[in-house]
Amino acid sequence: MKTWTLLGADGRSYASPAPGTLGGHRKSRIYGRLDCPTALRAIARGGYARERVFFLDEATARAAGYRPCAQCMKEAYREWKAT
Repeated sequence: MKTWTLLGADGRSYASPAPGTLGGHRKSRIYGRLDCPTALRAIARGGYARERVFFLDEATARAAGYRPCAQCMKEAYREWKAT
């Protein structure tokens, strides 16, 4: 059975039977869509992938202390910034 390594709300990695729906960057503590153009450009330049983490959903990413990406999750970012 295939498993994926995801980050939980407590910030710890765990094996999941379901793949993550969001990707994040451990150092900048930002999460966004897996097809985010900004993240994909950073990955293509190299280095970014070493700090990449994955989340099952948005609630888990926020609970782990990550904020939404301003580029690929504009509405969630506006809401986060307003609070």
